[in-house]
Amino acid sequence: MLLLAQIVTGLVLLIHVYIVLLETVLFRTRGRRVFGLSAEKAEIVQPAMSNQGCYNGFLVAALAVGFLHPDPATARAFTVFGLSCVAVAGLWGAATVSRRILFVQTVPAAVALLLLGLA
Repeated sequence: MLLLAQIVTGLVLLIHVYIVLLETVLFRTRGRRVFGLSAEKAEIVQPAMSNQGCYNGFLVAALAVGFLHPDPATARAFTVFGLSCVAVAGLWGAATVSRRILFVQTVPAAVALLLLGLA
């Protein structure tokens, strides 16, 4: 069960690496298309999206520490923290931006948390 939890957590981490890239370095090209924004609208919201990408980078960092920290208790704490933050952020995003966020962020994070709890 632990291996499955680690695999799902790894997927959450990779999804968020992609989100960070979409919201920062790829925002004016691929990010704009993914978020369905016109060039004009993208130019207006770009600074806020870049800031949001920075915050998503912190979620990536927490999950990465969870994978890399040598102390199992510390690693687990970072993993639980990171997954919990992803799940809550996904709920907020689903409520305020798009229901799709619930399935892209919250569901995978919740599944990983559940598997981690069962491990």
